[in-house]
Amino acid sequence: MYNALLVSHNLLRWVVLILILVTIFKGFSGWSGSKTYTKGDDKLRLFSVLSVHIQLIIGIVLYFISPITKMFMNNFSDAVKDSSIRFFGMEHSIMMIIAVVLITIGSAKAKRKIEDKKKFRTLAIWFTIALLIMLASIPWEFSPMASRPNFRGF
Repeated sequence: MYNALLVSHNLLRWVVLILILVTIFKGFSGWSGSKTYTKGDDKLRLFSVLSVHIQLIIGIVLYFISPITKMFMNNFSDAVKDSSIRFFGMEHSIMMIIAVVLITIGSAKAKRKIEDKKKFRTLAIWFTIALLIMLASIPWEFSPMASRPNFRGF
């Protein structure tokens, strides 16, 4: 089960990133171009938020069954000195939760806005901040702290 969840979490990362990037792009283009906020834009917002929340749920389950986080919790004083273990035990999870909260808040705020330009602006700003946090918190293949493959197989 652990491996299947890990692969799912890895693959869903790309769906989340694509949806967030498209939402940000549409947000900035709608904001700067004074476009009409359509049902399609609202569905994109919703799918972006849903994918992020599904990713969060999988991540929370992984957190509690991962051998890395078990080692982190059982040997905290030593584990915080190891950047790779600390990354997965603390940094990755905290930063991703912050990003999910920002996306959730941004989505809720945009949904409540009346003017289309303000909806786009709200999505663009909140989702961009969240994306920057996500990009800094993903264990990329080139990451010096905790490198992982960009695509993990079953």
